[in-house]
Amino acid sequence: MSDSPKIFTLKQVVSSIRKTIEERYHQTYWVKAEMHKLNRFPSGHCFPELLQKEDGKIVAQISGSIWKHNFERINQRFISVVKEPLKEDTTLLMLVKISYHELYGLSLQILDIDPSYALGELQKERQETLKRLQKEGLLDKNQKIDFPLLPKRIAVISAASSKGLSDFQQVIEDNQWGYKFFTMLFPAYLQGDQAATTIVAQLKQIERVQDHFDAVVIVRGGGGEVGLSCYNNYDLCKEIAKFRLPVLTGIGHSTNMTVAEMVAFRNAITPTELGDFFIQAFHSFAVPVSDAWKNIIIHSRSLLAEANFSFNKKSAELKNGVIRSVKENNHRLYRSSQGLLTTVKSSLQQSDQALRRTEHKLESSSTALLREYTHIISTIEKQFPGLTKNTLTNNQIKLNQLMQSLKLLDPQNVLKRGFSITTLNGKTIGDTNQPISGDKITTRTATFTIESDVKSITKIEKT
Repeated sequence: MSDSPKIFTLKQVVSSIRKTIEERYHQTYWVKAEMHKLNRFPSGHCFPELLQKEDGKIVAQISGSIWKHNFERINQRFISVVKEPLKEDTTLLMLVKISYHELYGLSLQILDIDPSYALGELQKERQETLKRLQKEGLLDKNQKIDFPLLPKRIAVISAASSKGLSDFQQVIEDNQWGYKFFTMLFPAYLQGDQAATTIVAQLKQIERVQDHFDAVVIVRGGGGEVGLSCYNNYDLCKEIAKFRLPVLTGIGHSTNMTVAEMVAFRNAITPTELGDFFIQAFHSFAVPVSDAWKNIIIHSRSLLAEANFSFNKKSAELKNGVIRSVKENNHRLYRSSQGLLTTVKSSLQQSDQALRRTEHKLESSSTALLREYTHIISTIEKQFPGLTKNTLTNNQIKLNQLMQSLKLLDPQNVLKRGFSITTLNGKTIGDTNQPISGDKITTRTATFTIESDVKSITKIEKT
């Protein structure tokens, strides 16, 4: 059995691999890679996932490790230089040592990370976001929106426990002028990897009910300038830029303003300053209105005083004019009455003279007429007896003729000549009293009265 293969244990193999790697890669290297996940354990150690991407595809991947003491040192430097802690999904320049462990396999032990490089990468993201938004014409799109005259209804994107939120609420709710605001919280993460995603999601929520709001504010507090890199995220900044309502930020900023603040309608360093802006917006409306109200009162009082003065002046002028007019009219009336009196006296004298002349003429005419009518009456008295007798004779003859005619027209004499009279219900039959079949009618002749039942009626057409 001298040809049988030599058998190694797994431990021997992996130990050999470890020794070979340690002999071959015994120095440190600066490696550029994306830290996909930090994977920090309760012990304080981190075991990040390191990637390299090309055209959006992963072309290399390896596990890393950062021991607790190294992580605390690196993280502190990051906060000092980058103004935010070490975070995931960031391209970093790392000082690593290649390590192989029999149980945990191959990994890169991270000894240090250059924060300046990370700062450059963050600045690069900021510049790329600005460049894309500028190319799409979105940089000042939100700033061109007309700001409401009274921005009373405010959608607030913040964390419920954020001190910035409480500061903002305190400013607008406890204002000494009693201005009233309506606010609704749309909770979101304000820093870290999920910040951009959750803020965008809440902006889309607000967009669905945008008619209920006048403006949107994004506020955060605490942490100073740490964690602001998410506000350079292109998707978040684009959503803010194209939003249909004014978006205002109170997130604080470092030396270089974040893109989100640049594209927002207005930005403030602190939520308190942002709250003051809304108070000032009310002031800008209320103060001119108050001044206008005061001016209206002053002007109204002035107009009333002028009107009262003018009225009193016109009243005095009217009173004096009326007095003068009454005096003038009284004087004219007196003159007119005197003239009328003279005219009446003259007219009465003339009328009296005319009356006397008429009376004299009437007396003379009456005497002549009386004589004439006395002669006429005397003549009539002589002729009256003869005329009366002739008139009575002629009237007697005419009366006799009329009596003879009446006798001939007597109904009894008419019936004797062969005529008859038919009645229905005591009235003669005619157009207004027509019989129908079954009625009883009465026919009267000179010597008989006949009762009949109507069986049929034949109407005679008029020719």
